[in-house]
Amino acid sequence: QVQLVESGGGLVQAGGSLRLSCTASRRTFGTYAMGWFRQAPGKEREFVAAISSSGETAYYVDSMKGRATISGDNAKNTLYLQMNSLKLEDTAVYYCAATNGRGSYYFSSEYDYWGQGTQVTVSS
Repeated sequence: QVQLVESGGGLVQAGGSLRLSCTASRRTFGTYAMGWFRQAPGKEREFVAAISSSGETAYYVDSMKGRATISGDNAKNTLYLQMNSLKLEDTAVYYCAATNGRGSYYFSSEYDYWGQGTQVTVSS
């Protein structure tokens, strides 16, 4: 079992930056791949970014490439998502998730554990 708690969401103007955090209840490095997903009102949950259990490989949705960086602090059992040049369409609830599978990491069904989400609102 892994409990995940996100933080760092908020209201930001378009073009601004936010860093989301996800703290796990136990060590995830070496065991769990970690991902970030988001869900806007009326839309399905979509993949944003993921990092392999080794921390060596990162994956991003095309719309976030060059604007987002996923990273982890193993000593703090914390996952981060740094987002820059935020756009109105980035507004959503952002969730972190963990999987001990070896899938593609792009699909929410692959993940075993989820946080409660943190709201990101980008204003014009």
